[in-house]
Amino acid sequence: MHDDHADGGEGEGGRSPAKRKRVREQSPTQRALGLLVRREHSRKELTRKLSARGLESNEVAAAVDRLAREGWQDDARFAEGLVRSRANSGYGPIRIRAELATHGLDRELIARAMDSHEGDWGQIAQDLVRRRFGASMDDLAARRKAADFLLRRGFDSSTIRSATRFDPDD
Repeated sequence: MHDDHADGGEGEGGRSPAKRKRVREQSPTQRALGLLVRREHSRKELTRKLSARGLESNEVAAAVDRLAREGWQDDARFAEGLVRSRANSGYGPIRIRAELATHGLDRELIARAMDSHEGDWGQIAQDLVRRRFGASMDDLAARRKAADFLLRRGFDSSTIRSATRFDPDD
C-alpha cells in the first residue's frame, strides 16, 4: 500500500509546505470591492456579506464607508439598477418597492429610484398578459388567472384591470 504523505513530508500536488504559494489575506476593503466589481450591492447587503465572512463590524463599517465615499458603493445607483432590472423582468412597482425596502433603503431614495423608471407599468403588464395568456381575454376564468399572476408580480389593481380588461362586476 502506498502512502501519499510518506514521501518526505510533501503535501498535495507534490509540493512541500514551504514551496506552496502563500495566499495573502484580503483586507475588508478588498473583499468589499471584489463583491462590487461583480454587481452593485446596497450598503446593507454589502455589510451583511462582509460580516458573514467573519470580519469585525468596525472593519466592515470602515470599508463600506470608504467605498461609498470613493463612489464604488452607491445606494442610489444600486436602487435605480434594481428598478430597471426588475421592471425589465416583468415585475411591478409594488413588488419592486418592497424589494428595495429589504435592502435598508429609505423611502425618499426608493421614491427617487421608482421615479427614475422611464417605462410604462401598464404596458409592461399588458405585454406579460399577452405573452403568458395570449391576446384574447374573453374568458372570465382566464382574466382572473391573468389578474392573479399580475398581482403576484406586484402590479396595482387599476393596472391589472386595464391589462386584463377585468371588471369585477362581471
